[in-house]
Amino acid sequence: MQRYPYSVSVVFPAYNEEANIEACVIVADALLKEVVIDYEVIVVDDGSSDRTRELADALKARFPKVRCIAHGRNLGYGAALRTGFAATRFEYLFFSDSDRQFDILDITYLLAVANTVDIVVGYRRERRDPLIRRFAAWGYNQLVSVLFDVRVKDIDCAFKLFNRRVFDTITVQSDRWFVNTEILAKARIVGHRISQVPVSHLHRRADASKVGFADVTRTLRELIRIRRQLVEFRTMVHGQRTTAKIL
Repeated sequence: MQRYPYSVSVVFPAYNEEANIEACVIVADALLKEVVIDYEVIVVDDGSSDRTRELADALKARFPKVRCIAHGRNLGYGAALRTGFAATRFEYLFFSDSDRQFDILDITYLLAVANTVDIVVGYRRERRDPLIRRFAAWGYNQLVSVLFDVRVKDIDCAFKLFNRRVFDTITVQSDRWFVNTEILAKARIVGHRISQVPVSHLHRRADASKVGFADVTRTLRELIRIRRQLVEFRTMVHGQRTTAKIL
């Protein structure tokens, strides 16, 4: 297996993932020690009501590269990512969900092109979700494309790799599911280069999705709010439409 000359911080946001978090971290730790020169794994427990924090703390005691940060209450997916990103130390930042619907081995596809762009975005080759959810995701992708000029194949795919310099130029404000759109929209405005690679998507192995109708409605409200902020952000950066490319 090829080893890449990078140091990578991996962030796993987790909310009530007691059935998944242990396997998720153990597999990630085993792979990362083989494919990069240095790494850390940061679990952000977003106010779970189950044993997620307890299990993550136990993993920290077993694996020296693992850290756990806990929110006192549930603050949202975007807030968990923001906390995780703020705690990272290395050159590259990667995040994925802790529900084991992604194969961490696919990070090698992102690492293979990391030195050519600022952001590598995974997109699901075949999405293993119910039809209604796939349709909603398609509709959201179309909306984002029109409103924010972010034309990626799978905007909310939780499998992304960033050069640290991206977060030297943008600030994440979204607390919930709009965070992916916000990051990529701001990155486009600044002029960061974005590449896309296909990744695997697996059937959920335990428990149910945490995304509900209330999350969708909150995301739409946040979309409207952030769109106004992005207009101001674009003006502040350079007052004109970005020419950055998505490859």
